Amino acid sequence: MRANWINLNGQWEFEFDDDNTGIREKWYDGKKPLPRRIHVPFAYQSQLSGINDQAFHEAVWYRTQLHIPASFKNKRILLHFGAVDYEASVWVNGMLVAAHQGGHTPFCADITDALDGDGGGTLVVKAADFHTDMTLPRGKQYWKEKSDTIFYTGTTGIWQTVWMEAVSAIHLDKVKMTPDVDRKEIAITAHVKGAMPNKSRLRVKAEISFNGQAVSEDVFTLANGSATRKIHIGPFNEHGFGGWWSPEHPHLYDVKFSLLDGEDVLDEVESYFGMRKVSVEAGKLCLNNHPYFLRLVLDQGYFPDGNLTPPSDEAIRKDVELTKAMGFNGVRKHQKLEDPRFLYWCDKLGLVVWSEAANAYDFSDEYARKFTKEWMESIERDYNHPAIIAWVPLNESWGVPNILVDKEQQNHALSLYHLTKTFDPMRFVISNDGWESVKTDLISIHDYEWRREVLLDRYSSAEQAIGSAPSGRRILVEGYPYEGQPLLVTEFGGIACKKSEWDGWGYSGATSDEDFMERLRNVVQPMYLAAAVQGFCYTQLTDVEQEINGLLTYDRVPKLPLETIREIVTGKK
Repeated sequence: MRANWINLNGQWEFEFDDDNTGIREKWYDGKKPLPRRIHVPFAYQSQLSGINDQAFHEAVWYRTQLHIPASFKNKRILLHFGAVDYEASVWVNGMLVAAHQGGHTPFCADITDALDGDGGGTLVVKAADFHTDMTLPRGKQYWKEKSDTIFYTGTTGIWQTVWMEAVSAIHLDKVKMTPDVDRKEIAITAHVKGAMPNKSRLRVKAEISFNGQAVSEDVFTLANGSATRKIHIGPFNEHGFGGWWSPEHPHLYDVKFSLLDGEDVLDEVESYFGMRKVSVEAGKLCLNNHPYFLRLVLDQGYFPDGNLTPPSDEAIRKDVELTKAMGFNGVRKHQKLEDPRFLYWCDKLGLVVWSEAANAYDFSDEYARKFTKEWMESIERDYNHPAIIAWVPLNESWGVPNILVDKEQQNHALSLYHLTKTFDPMRFVISNDGWESVKTDLISIHDYEWRREVLLDRYSSAEQAIGSAPSGRRILVEGYPYEGQPLLVTEFGGIACKKSEWDGWGYSGATSDEDFMERLRNVVQPMYLAAAVQGFCYTQLTDVEQEINGLLTYDRVPKLPLETIREIVTGKK
């Protein structure tokens, strides 16, 4: 975060372009006012947008005025979009400044040279979405107008924050921070952007502190626009000054980066990191070198008024707090690249995250190109978050429906595993969550069996669980044998319990609070008692539209007392 930035969310002009006349009529020049009003960053399909129209519109336009404050004077102005689904074109004063493809990842444009003489201008955005294209990475957004079964209302256009910041002509572009718990080191790789006659004078200063106390200060020289430095972190212990990051003790170190030209400060950025390690030791899943049982909940990240967009930062924090209050130590963020503020609160409050891509449903060469690009952008965006312990590029063979027999689709999943490991070797990678995995660090099984005795028998050993093929799907693709990886049941439960005006379904159903409690106990207890299981992910955190299998209603009201849920989730009841 830099000190000098402006949030551009709020009311913008808006219009549908169903006849696709906007380009021909030059709406991008900013001279044509748009008749509707929308509240950015909410998609037009949501209530909070002020439009609340669930019909398909493949092209939409936005228009707003930019007012550049005096504090931005003599700086380069960067315009950021958190996410625009699916294709975005951005103009300032009629000049195209950015074009981006990918509905879940951020992009940025230097708009300085497009601003008018007074330092302002008209910002126009065109977003194009292709609702029925099954090769498009979409997650749970349905390819029909009315949501049904496990698929929900679509999202088109801007759905995450839009903001501006002012930077020097040469500035820090990105910083990659890699903790090494065993060596008690943080590796910092800094990259700068911009032109300067003599880059050899550039240095980066990193000032690290913990709870306001200085830990380390280091200055290192940049070569060819980047540099890496390993910095020792200490004193370092579990409960004293500093410490490892975990859900139980979410210790975070603050870091301030300064870009120096001689003694002149060109740029200052504040951030943070956590010292955290995940590994497999002697067949056991470990956090910070100790066996760690994962209690995850499936979190789809939908809201009744904002759809994919949380209504506020307070709502994001509340979801994290409720998750922890129910006894979970992590979430599997399902089919959504979540708002960075969610990851911030997981880092801050202590909740591990499995980060999962929004998948497509059909396979093609074009799909593979689009998906791979967006997936790598996702990893780059979120690499520094200590809460993330696993990357999940594919779920239940979505996008690779014939992976069991199709070598091309197998190679795609295998390439995603190795590409992810190339960029981030420190986290787990699950090539295809649920079933039909190729190379994978963890065995993850989806199983909505509701009978206690069947679950106890099925998970008495890893080999039996894998061989039983829950859901009628092979767990591992032929040619990829079980190699002793830790086994987790990463979808189970899904018990429907109606507690609101929303009608819907679940994978099994409860008739009363007492029945719900008993059914919940019957599926959770075997996860602790069965010898093979090293963690679970319960379906799910909240009801979502027609799905009523949440522990909370869609409005985030607990269906049972929080303490009752906590006792069951933690195996105490």
